[in-house]
Amino acid sequence: MSITAALMNGAWLGANARGYLHFKAALHEPRAVQESLLRWYLRSNRRTVFGIKHQFQTIRSAREYQERVPLSTYEDYADAISRIAGGGQDVLTSSRVRLFEPTSGSTRGAKLIPFTNQLQEEIRRAVAPWIVDLARSQPTLIGGPAYWSISPVTDLSDSSESKIPVGFETDSAYLGGWFQSLVNKTLIQCDDLRRVSDIDEFRMRTLLRLLAARNLRLVSVWHPTFLTLLLEALVSSWPRLLSSLRNGLPGQGAAKAMAPCLRRAAELEGADPQQPMTIWPELKVISCWADAQASSLLPDLSERFPNVRIQPKGLIATEAFVSVPFQGHYPLAVRSHFFEFIDDAGSAKFLWELKEANCYSVVVTTGGGLYRYRLRDRIRVTGFLEQTPSIRFIGKEDGVSDLYGEKLSDSFIAEILTRLLPEFAPETRFSLLAPEYEGRAARYVLFIDSLASRPVEFAERLESELRGNPHYAYCAHLGQLLPAIVAPIERGSDRLYLAKLQADGARLGNIKPTALSAAMNWRQTFPARRI
Repeated sequence: MSITAALMNGAWLGANARGYLHFKAALHEPRAVQESLLRWYLRSNRRTVFGIKHQFQTIRSAREYQERVPLSTYEDYADAISRIAGGGQDVLTSSRVRLFEPTSGSTRGAKLIPFTNQLQEEIRRAVAPWIVDLARSQPTLIGGPAYWSISPVTDLSDSSESKIPVGFETDSAYLGGWFQSLVNKTLIQCDDLRRVSDIDEFRMRTLLRLLAARNLRLVSVWHPTFLTLLLEALVSSWPRLLSSLRNGLPGQGAAKAMAPCLRRAAELEGADPQQPMTIWPELKVISCWADAQASSLLPDLSERFPNVRIQPKGLIATEAFVSVPFQGHYPLAVRSHFFEFIDDAGSAKFLWELKEANCYSVVVTTGGGLYRYRLRDRIRVTGFLEQTPSIRFIGKEDGVSDLYGEKLSDSFIAEILTRLLPEFAPETRFSLLAPEYEGRAARYVLFIDSLASRPVEFAERLESELRGNPHYAYCAHLGQLLPAIVAPIERGSDRLYLAKLQADGARLGNIKPTALSAAMNWRQTFPARRI
């Protein structure tokens, strides 16, 4: 055990103890907590442009709020975001917008989500119960450092004219203030690697930081493949990594130099990179996504780390923190935002009206200035912790394909094809973009029932357009997604498409035209076009 790590982790847990206790109490009275939070939003933002338009000062109940304020999507905030980006104040919130955080959009490549001090406080209210509960269930975590994944920076051309900064430098920056400073003392420091653009160099330097930490206790990543791709690089680069650990590594650009670690290099001479537990014997917990498509990757992680607890993350979006891992359940982050849920009949329900085993679409109101905002996330209520629903994420709405976190939507793909098909394949009558696995990675294939002119340029343009989605660009940068390709198929494939969906149980009258399918193995359905 590292005494320094224990002291820093102890201070970090102490700082979150109050939030843990408040959350635990809130589980018993979610309605009172939610209604109080909504009243705060209405009172604090009544003099904003949005609050004046919707007469916040006259709203007296949650039901009135539903009646007065319509459900919204990102497109409804386009003008407000532009005003804020231009320096406008009191547009959506009275709290000043500190920065925009990019995420993927449905009809556009990127969305800019406003972050305020209030929204950061709401995130802290969700992190506190998670981190304290995890330490209570796994006390040995306190004895060593943690690694929180660092995301390499991608280009954000949409933000060039914004007077508001775009993008957090690190994941810990979501917490803000002294909480950020405190948690950083418990982490393996890789912040400087965020500016390393070469993905192989990024992985090499990340692995060196991790190899130097024999007492590593917690790994927190988003998609499991972020970690499995690191482990593949560990095996393929093992001799080079040991050499760099012995001799040190000079700085390069923003990446700091690494001093030699002779003692640790000697320890690792007998380690097996194929068995990571021989490298990090004290690792206790891996936190990652585990719902929807990510669930199929957990057996691989469990096989690589047989004695490590794999803890599924709660449902977290850039816009909001929806659920929290807590006492073996995933209760809604009842203290963080005001929640509503659209049932299968299209009715908006409050948190306290949810029923076990039912499925809903998530709607949030947040301190960042999103009001009755549809996340397009589908959840199922799996039970209750005290009086608060516990949920599980079951997938995205609107025909979203999300293998590794790329979040491609049907409407986004339709916009791309509207631009590209007239130029490269004007005779196309049927087209469909779908994913295919290729080894441990995957790629997207555009099936078209015609021959394309300039097929190489077509594929390159398609890949470029897809990278307009920052999440897709990030997955491609990490090597989780290989470049997209174009596959000509025979005329009449639209009939085969319909027949396949019917065979899978869809009613012919309910099948809508789509540009994107999340299903695999369409090559088995569509015959390749004969040249």
